[in-house]
Formats: sequence, structure tokens, C-alpha cells
Amino acid sequence: LYWHPCAKLLKMNGSNGGGAAATATAENRKGVWEDPIQFNNKAKDLCTMSVTGQGDVTKLRISCQGAERTYWCEYTGKPQMCRAYNNNPRHYFTQIMWDLRKLQNACQAPKAIKPQMCKRAPEDAQMLYSASSTPEAASAATPQKPEKAQEPTQAKPETPKAPIVKQAKPATAVLKKLLTPKPTTPKPTKPTVKGNAKKIAQEYCWQSLQGICSYVIGWFQN
Repeated sequence: LYWHPCAKLLKMNGSNGGGAAATATAENRKGVWEDPIQFNNKAKDLCTMSVTGQGDVTKLRISCQGAERTYWCEYTGKPQMCRAYNNNPRHYFTQIMWDLRKLQNACQAPKAIKPQMCKRAPEDAQMLYSASSTPEAASAATPQKPEKAQEPTQAKPETPKAPIVKQAKPATAVLKKLLTPKPTTPKPTKPTVKGNAKKIAQEYCWQSLQGICSYVIGWFQN
């Protein structure tokens, strides 16, 4: 088997390349874990971000000191679930710092912090709020959903029933009814006795009594 004099050189370069990559990753990790990130927030508080780890959980502690206040808060997560974090861990926390420096209180950040470089990473890659020295920071970091205001129930207006009005008869009809006399049943009239007494006596009396009848009838007529 022919041995080339450059084979040993190529083998050494290959092993050194892998070692350089590992060394770079270790340096990045050392840079964020041993060299805290400092910044000033909007209220001019001097804040320090320090990173520690326990197993596969990473803890971020933010400590701030101002002219009249001192406070701290902590976040935990698994940023190693983000590939970009593994390539540059310090930049992961630097992006978090850019958002915290815009706040009056650096511990009033959202409950979950996920840098832009790991937006597409799993949810485990984000840092979640865990503790704080002030209740104000805890309430701001864990916003509660506002309760939906109950709208007063409006009763449906009842449709007023139209009063039943008896239709009045026209005044002219009433007046006409009052002025119209009631029809009276005509009483049967007795037949008027006409003619002289003698003729009546001849018609209604016996012949032998016609003289007396004629006298009596004539007397009644007079």
C-alpha cells in the first residue's frame, strides 16, 4: 500500500477542525454563563443578566438596581431546544436584553420570553417566568385575562295592548232613533152607523119591532 506524505497532515487538519468547532461552542457557552450581560432599562436602572444551569434546565436571573429601588426576577427554560441557540447562546440572551431595556421595570416582561432567533423553535425553547422579589413584577409578568364585563340584560319592552274601545254610534243615528215615533197598532174602529133610524131599523129589527127600533135609534143619534 503506497503511503502519501500529506496523509498525516490531512488527518491532523481534520481532527483540528472538529476540535475547533467544539472549542467555539464551549467559548460561546462560557461567554454567556461566566460573563453576565449588563444594560440600563428605560428608568435608568443598572441591570445584570446572569445564566446558570442545572441539568437540562437553564435559569436566567435578572437583577436591577436603581436610585431608589432594587429588584430581581428569574426565568427558566430549555433554550438548547433551539438550534440557533446552540450556535450562539449569548446572542439568544442578548435579544432578550434588547426587549428588557425598553421597560421601566426589567422584571415586568411577559410571562414567556422567546427571542426572535428562536421564534420557530418548540415552546420548550422559551424562558418562562418563575420568581420575583416584588409582587408588582410578578403580577405584570403573569397578566390575568380581563374579565368580560357582563352586559346588563335588557328586558324586552312589552308591547302595550291597545284598549278595546267600543265604537260609538254616530250622534245623528241616535238622534234619528229618538225622534222617530214608535209605530202604534191602530185600534179597530167601530163601524160608523150611517143612514136614518128607519132604514137601520128595517135592516136589523124584526118587522113588528121596526117602529120601536126606529124610535130608539133616532133617540140615540140625537
